Amino acid sequence: MRRWIWSGLLAVLAVLAMLAVVGCDEEEEAVTQTPQAQATATVIQVQVTAAVTQTPQGQATPTPTPVVRGPKDVILATTTSTQDTGLLDVLVPIFEEQTDYNLKVIAVGSGQALAMGERGDADALLVHAPSSELELVNKGVAINRQLVMHNDFIIVGPTGDPAGINGMTSAADAFEAIYNEGATFVSRGDDSGTHKAEKALWEKTSKNLDPESHSWYEQTGQGMAATLQVANQKNAYTLADRGTYLSQQENLELVVLVEGDPALFNVYHVMQVDPAKFDLVNGPGGAAFVEFMISDATQAIIRDFGVDKFGQPLFIPDAGKDESQLTLG
Repeated sequence: MRRWIWSGLLAVLAVLAMLAVVGCDEEEEAVTQTPQAQATATVIQVQVTAAVTQTPQGQATPTPTPVVRGPKDVILATTTSTQDTGLLDVLVPIFEEQTDYNLKVIAVGSGQALAMGERGDADALLVHAPSSELELVNKGVAINRQLVMHNDFIIVGPTGDPAGINGMTSAADAFEAIYNEGATFVSRGDDSGTHKAEKALWEKTSKNLDPESHSWYEQTGQGMAATLQVANQKNAYTLADRGTYLSQQENLELVVLVEGDPALFNVYHVMQVDPAKFDLVNGPGGAAFVEFMISDATQAIIRDFGVDKFGQPLFIPDAGKDESQLTLG
């Protein structure tokens, strides 16, 4: 009997010992997996549209993605239109070959690109939100701001044109007609240069109309190409830059309905982030990209880009011009 009791006690102790060992192993494993081996290289948290989560309103929220910055790397934060049109596909390899820098492109809305600059998460900015750009210049964060090129915004929509805006000369009047009709309008909703231009047009309507509370007004939180596709699927109106529209036109049924209003002027600037304010900013690399974009050779590439495929350039080169004298032509 006593032997049976001792045997039982030993068995219980053995089980308890095994549980203790398993618990320690799991705790050790959790501890070793948590830090994820913090990188010794400089890692910058940037917001990109490649990985997104949906908010309750259906807008896409960018997820931070690490970008490693090496001594020969130049980080360019830019608007999606320079990527969606294919312009950067042409320019990036030329810049890298001429300068021996590695250009890392982060294509987001202009608002997000400027925010990256304000955090010191980029070396150069190529954007199209002039008033917001000047705010960064006035803060001393952006320097060496240079005029690069322009194109224009257009209002596109379904051929049926339920709001009857085709041929209108005022973009604000067209927006008011869309509002009054309750016709579906798809906005980028991403604080990009295009989104800022759209909001400015709503403010220019006769009653300073605010469409955001209406069910017919939808926001994608995406870039221009993706927003055009959504508008196309929904048979809706949207505001687009002409370059991206032309580059995507073969996949769209949307047509240009309103163009030519001076309020639709769309100008691009390049600038570098001030290395004196951020230890990790590549000052020489940012300066090299600015000089590359305004060089005669690059301006010639911009002048001809898109002509062979679309019969017209997607951008008009402007380096060295008086910005106050620019026109939509």
